[in-house]
Amino acid sequence: MSSGLMRILSGIQPSGKLHIGNYFGMMRPAIQLQDEGEAFYFIADLHALTTVRTGDDLRNYSRDLALDFLACGLDPAKACFFRQSAVPAVTELAWILSTVTPMGLLERCHSFKDKTTRGLAASHGLFAYPVLMAADILIYDSDLVPVGKDQKQHLEVTRDIAVKINELYGSVLKLPEASIREESASVPGLDGAKMSKSYGNTIEIFEEERSLKKKIMGIPTDSTPVESPKATDTSTILALYQLVASAGDYGTMRADFKRGGVGYGDFKKRLLGAVWEYFAPMRARRTELLADPGYVDKVLAAGEEKANAIADSVLSRVRSAVGLR
Repeated sequence: MSSGLMRILSGIQPSGKLHIGNYFGMMRPAIQLQDEGEAFYFIADLHALTTVRTGDDLRNYSRDLALDFLACGLDPAKACFFRQSAVPAVTELAWILSTVTPMGLLERCHSFKDKTTRGLAASHGLFAYPVLMAADILIYDSDLVPVGKDQKQHLEVTRDIAVKINELYGSVLKLPEASIREESASVPGLDGAKMSKSYGNTIEIFEEERSLKKKIMGIPTDSTPVESPKATDTSTILALYQLVASAGDYGTMRADFKRGGVGYGDFKKRLLGAVWEYFAPMRARRTELLADPGYVDKVLAAGEEKANAIADSVLSRVRSAVGLR
């Protein structure tokens, strides 16, 4: 089916400005994995239609996502980078998969319940999201799918659907394996909850300096006096600092928390400096990319050509198996 290299598949939604939770949760692991096999990374613009309601917003978010991912280290010489919607085969496969997907399987998916509880409209697209996600994975004969713990269930659904197709039509679809990102599953937001656009608690990867300062200096803290030791296990400041600081600097801050004599304002200033410095090379790269807009278009066009060639081959196999050709 696929080449001898392990094929790695991952996608990210263009539903707003990317934040450091996106970076540490999905983007950095994906960038590291592009040296481990044949990487396919896509902008999940079809999925984003469940929440983004204007065409201009979706176009702008998709463009910004491409710029941000490339600025953060995605290498088009190592990874195939493309827009989900530029591969028509994925939606046809999603329909074929939906014809064997039991309603009960989708009804048990916690993601739909979580999103509707938070106020999203209970659309068919939101309900059938795992089927399109299955098509995203299966259309490229993917071997490995890095997912956070919150999306592990969707990968299990993908495997269940593929097994049903294979039971009915023979060995048609490859069964992918999950790679669970344990260590970066939950990057804390400004309020201590998981960082998420829907919670309004994010720090954007390319946040303006003034805005970044306002957000970090505004992180809620308790009323522990300056001279007293401070809790380390529940500190949002420490948890964020660990992501962007050296091991030595993190150890120093943790020791200062435990010893006392340093105020939260000082800790926030250290966090601000570390965040700004960590993303400085990526800001510089993004500025270079903005000066050459044709480069991003060229990267996506090349990625889409490669993705379509593989997807068309897989879809041809599926069409033949189910009797559409």
